[in-house]
Amino acid sequence: MRFEHISLQNFKPYADADLDLRDGVTVIHGLNGSGKSSLLEACFFALYGARALDETLDDVVTTGEDEAAVTLSFVHEGASYRVERRLRRSGERMQTASCTLSGPDVEIDGATDVRAFVTDLLRMDAEAFVNCAYVRQGEVNKLINATPAQRQDTIDDLLQLGKLEEYRERAGQARLGVEDVLSEKRGALSKLDSQIEEKEDAGLHERLNELETELGEVDDEIERFEENEARAEETLAEAEDVLDSYEETKAKIDDVEADIRELEETIREDESTREELREAVVERRERIDDLEATLESAVDATDLDASGPAAVDDDALEARREELDSAEEEVREDLQEARQRETMLSNQAEKLRERADEFESRAEESRERAAEADSSAADAEERAEAWREERADVDDEIESIRERFENAPVEPGDAAEHRESVQADLREVRDEVADARAEIESFRERLDEATALREEGKCPECGQPVEGSPHVDAIGEYEARIEELEADLDDLRERRDELESRLETAEALVEAGTRLGNLREKRSLLEDSVADAESTAEERREEAASLREDAAEFESQAEEKREAAESQAEAAADAAERVADLEEQLDGVEAARERLDRVETLREQIAELESEIETRRERRETIADRNDERREYLQEKRERRDELAEAVDESRVETARENKEEAETYLENVEVKLEELRERRDELQNDIGSVKGELSQLESLREDRERVRERVADLESLHEEVSTLESTYSDLRAELRKRNVETLERMLNETFDLVYGNDAYSRIRLDDEYDLTVFQKDGTALEPEQLSGGERALFNLSLRCAIYRLLAEGIEGAAPMPPLILDEPTVFLDSGHVSRLVDLVEEMRSLGVKQILIVSHDDELVAAADDLVTVEKDPTSNRSSVDRVDDASLAAVAAESDD
Repeated sequence: MRFEHISLQNFKPYADADLDLRDGVTVIHGLNGSGKSSLLEACFFALYGARALDETLDDVVTTGEDEAAVTLSFVHEGASYRVERRLRRSGERMQTASCTLSGPDVEIDGATDVRAFVTDLLRMDAEAFVNCAYVRQGEVNKLINATPAQRQDTIDDLLQLGKLEEYRERAGQARLGVEDVLSEKRGALSKLDSQIEEKEDAGLHERLNELETELGEVDDEIERFEENEARAEETLAEAEDVLDSYEETKAKIDDVEADIRELEETIREDESTREELREAVVERRERIDDLEATLESAVDATDLDASGPAAVDDDALEARREELDSAEEEVREDLQEARQRETMLSNQAEKLRERADEFESRAEESRERAAEADSSAADAEERAEAWREERADVDDEIESIRERFENAPVEPGDAAEHRESVQADLREVRDEVADARAEIESFRERLDEATALREEGKCPECGQPVEGSPHVDAIGEYEARIEELEADLDDLRERRDELESRLETAEALVEAGTRLGNLREKRSLLEDSVADAESTAEERREEAASLREDAAEFESQAEEKREAAESQAEAAADAAERVADLEEQLDGVEAARERLDRVETLREQIAELESEIETRRERRETIADRNDERREYLQEKRERRDELAEAVDESRVETARENKEEAETYLENVEVKLEELRERRDELQNDIGSVKGELSQLESLREDRERVRERVADLESLHEEVSTLESTYSDLRAELRKRNVETLERMLNETFDLVYGNDAYSRIRLDDEYDLTVFQKDGTALEPEQLSGGERALFNLSLRCAIYRLLAEGIEGAAPMPPLILDEPTVFLDSGHVSRLVDLVEEMRSLGVKQILIVSHDDELVAAADDLVTVEKDPTSNRSSVDRVDDASLAAVAAESDD
């Protein structure tokens, strides 16, 4: 597997970058912090996502950006693949907008599915990738610093031995699970034996025979009482039939009498209704007489040519209506025309007035704007005068500062430089004062110590007894040196005071120079302001004159519009008089129509009353006929009542009452007895069912016991098989680990000899638990931690490369290894060790590693490159860029010349 191309957008320091990654050794070179490692992290991110970098999505996106994208193309087993991850900000958090992987006959969508596919394709997850092929910056000593157990887990996982341990653990878990189930089933079998024994000792069959015998006796007794109960129920039914018949006859008689009373009442009510209908007919006849008199007056009020109301018919009314409709249509046409003319003239007059008001408003607005322009011109003139005065003040102050610099030791532009020179001299003198004080204090301490020693009878310098000591004069030397230093200190203090005074003068000159520059700039601004104000005043005066001319023109136009409006208003008034005349004519037509409506309404009311009289006469006749029928039916009901009364036998009814009472008493007593017997029968049936249930349970328990026995036997056999499988996985893992350790130890020694070929070390030992030991030439054993920093780094690089070789050779091409990636491998190496690292890279390439990627700021590694990529960061934008150098050797020469 090898990388082909990486494309970045807003990933870490890269705004936009594209890079082809070729076979052989590629060195990504640049200064520390330029973004070299970010290129490899982008490849790793494309394959496994941000979590593989121990970072969040916000960490990988360029600061200040809301979107990012990484696209990686790579080849695996001859097939080309392309994976793309796009990020987009949503609210306060960055999220994955899309993640896709495409390849031969495969399209994967979604970050989780892409990561799972890559893991299966490369046969390694992100952690395995790092431990095998990606030596990340700062992690060169990761494996050597790991505990043997951690190193064992890491290498076993890379060599796929972790799967065997996983299978062994699964087999062990299965064995424990089988043991749990087996223990449970054995307990269940013991429990079933106890339950079966308990039920066999209970005598269930004898108990069942006794209960069934007693049940037969109770059933016979229940049958006898039920027969007696049936006879009593028959007697009760016969007595109830007689009594029911008696009650039914009495009810019929009551119903007939009720019908008789109802018929009599209905006949009385209908006769009362007939009288009310007669009175209503009389009342309506009187109302018709009144309406006919009113109709005669209404006909006289119309223009109908008829002699009395009777002569007025529908044809005459319709003819008069047609005359009125024709007259109304003619008047309405004239009225509509007159109203339209009035509206048109009124609208024209109103528009002319509005136009006149508009011209007057515009004239007033022009006058106001002219006044504002005059006022603005006056303000501009006042501002110009004020700025002239302020300019004169500035000129005076500028002249004053110029006079001050005539007597100064520097020109205005050199004041800051002069101040810095004085400050530097002052700092130097102050440092000398501090040094002198410290030296005086030191000599005073030594003088005090020497004086104390002399008083104790010891030499001030060496501390030995004074007698015979060559250093008894040290105290005098200390005192002389202190006096000399104090004299120097006084001179330095005078020099310091002088420089402090000069510094105050220099600072005042700097402030004056700064003030002079500000004043000159201010004068230039005032000069421009005066010119602008004068120009503004002149423009505003001209604008005011033009606006007054416009106001006069607008007033003239407004007067013309008002005269035209008055003319149109007079014509509209004439049209309004014509509208009023026509509306009055239309009201006359409507009044004539209303009089016709009144005649029609009266005629309709008379016709309606005559119809009501006829209806009520017909109802009186109908009620009379219905009452005659009711009287015949009433006579029939009276005859039926007499027949029913003669059919009642009182003696038979009394006998039925006595039989009913005796039967009810017996049934109450027998029901109690039957209830007792039935309860006993139910108890016996329940007991029998319980005993049968116990027998059924006993049979079921025997069947369960047989099934559990078979299950226990199967589990015992399964337990033996799983235990054997667990041991097999453990033995196989140990054997494979032993073989891999031997091969890895050989490759590690070969690689370490290559990069550290000297006389100090003889070999490296790697035991079955992956514990590492380094042996010196004299046979002394060392832990890797006892090596120097550079040796330890080379040792770990050798281990990582040996693991890479072992994986590549062990898989035998079935799953080509990813590129070997070294990120800043020279961090802990001196120049000599770096050259050995170059030898290691050459060795790995000669062993057939297709692609080696090295990130480094070290120029020595450039010599090992087939392909050189340089990375630079723009200090202004803080963005990185990549560039490919065609000739790596020329790049190395250029790098050396830069140094």
